[in-house]
Amino acid sequence: MTHSEFARYLDATNLKLDASDSEICSLCDEAAEAGYASVCVYPTSVSICSSILYPTPVNVCTVIGFPHGRSSFEAKREEIVRASDHGANEVDIVMNYAALRAGEKSLVTEEIAKLTETARSLKLLTKIIVETCYLNEAQKEQALNACELGAADFIKTSTGFGAGGATVDDIRLFRDKRTGPIKIKASGGIRTLEDALAMIDAGAERLGVSAASSLMAAMQGMEVAPADSSY
Repeated sequence: MTHSEFARYLDATNLKLDASDSEICSLCDEAAEAGYASVCVYPTSVSICSSILYPTPVNVCTVIGFPHGRSSFEAKREEIVRASDHGANEVDIVMNYAALRAGEKSLVTEEIAKLTETARSLKLLTKIIVETCYLNEAQKEQALNACELGAADFIKTSTGFGAGGATVDDIRLFRDKRTGPIKIKASGGIRTLEDALAMIDAGAERLGVSAASSLMAAMQGMEVAPADSSY
């Protein structure tokens, strides 16, 4: 894999609680130069990113119902519409995983289906964050099934704010159990090139990372210290 091919796996992320506009602008400049798949930022930063990245192939991604997933359907839908209005291309929507854990799979599936329908009407790519660290294996399979029934483009492992992030085993589980074209995004705790390549080898088609530049440097043979961010 070339470093440019590797770059297309990366959703370069800044969801720090104290992220500044200047840091967001720097991330966009980095993404445009490296050719990342997207930058992933909070909704209020979408306009900034869109203005910088509009002429480039790099998409602008934002998070919906983040990080808890317990916003109302109406609130999540409104966030999606506003994100589109401000120039987003992709939305990472936090599933109501508390409802799934409580046995309300039908409710969860219905919400995903309606939200992906809204996003699709706005030409937005959808990724559903299921927060695997709080799900047992049966619930992970239910989450995958809900995402497939809801016609999501991706299932995404984690917010980076939970008790744990992506694992190779979870990526393999989603890869092996999926029944259709849904793709997989690994996120949370991907700090080294070894981590990143293991996720790709297991079946991830996107990686949510907050240290994209370090991973790219390692991909090009430079020695770098592991990132310390949970995302």
